[in-house]
Amino acid sequence: MKACLLLLSLALTACMSAPESTTHPAAPMAASASVPTSTITLARYHWQLHDAVDGNNRRLDVLLDKPDQPLQLDFSADTISVRNACNGIHGGYTIVEGHLVTTSLLHTMMACAEPTLMQRESTIKAVLQSRPTLILTTAGDTPLLTLAADSGLSLTFAGKPTAEARYDGPGETMFLEVASNTTPCHHPLIPDKSCLLVRERHYDAQGLRSGQPGPWQTLQQDIEGYVHQPGTRNVLRVKRYTLKQPLADAPATALVLDMVVESEIVKSSDPADQPQHP
Repeated sequence: MKACLLLLSLALTACMSAPESTTHPAAPMAASASVPTSTITLARYHWQLHDAVDGNNRRLDVLLDKPDQPLQLDFSADTISVRNACNGIHGGYTIVEGHLVTTSLLHTMMACAEPTLMQRESTIKAVLQSRPTLILTTAGDTPLLTLAADSGLSLTFAGKPTAEARYDGPGETMFLEVASNTTPCHHPLIPDKSCLLVRERHYDAQGLRSGQPGPWQTLQQDIEGYVHQPGTRNVLRVKRYTLKQPLADAPATALVLDMVVESEIVKSSDPADQPQHP
């Protein structure tokens, strides 16, 4: 199986069969066909772990626990980052003769008690540092990225289009402070609708707060990827995308969560968190 993977990656023209699993097979997908690998292709997707087998072709279920937060790879033109392991990992990479070559992998130093996260971290670090064979295929409409180590360990990731790919542009970065409690707002199809109260924050090049925050406003749309917890104030870094064909009476932009910058639990009686409604 290992030799087959190596030959297929170098050729980049043949079809690849997914590794057979002895237990708990992954969700079936249509037959796949290999496609050329490029940094542009890699950067268009969030790569989320779909299947994992060891050198004996046994499925590594421990890596696939917590399916709502799968192990994820993200690429830019020259950097790779890992999410949903114990620590965040990032570093440089190149593609050399069909192999993924990473350099200077850095990670945070948080300790995790959860075995799934620890196993994810140790496994993905070992694979990334092993110059794995990189195989990019498609299964129906879903791109698949397989990293095959010389040990026989094989990790297959399914591609989910990034916001940049979905909205055809880089988007505009902005910071929104979200009040701890929502406010009633009107929606023609949703009775008793509640909306977020937000105001824009500003930061300088060093990441320090600058200027005065904007006025509190009722946000008449969702922020993709953000789930509000009542009683928690957050400052979010979001990307704002202009929609080319917005629906009638719908926002002309889409907001996508990039990261949570600040988060704190606020007492309901705290006057500092009682914004004036617009």
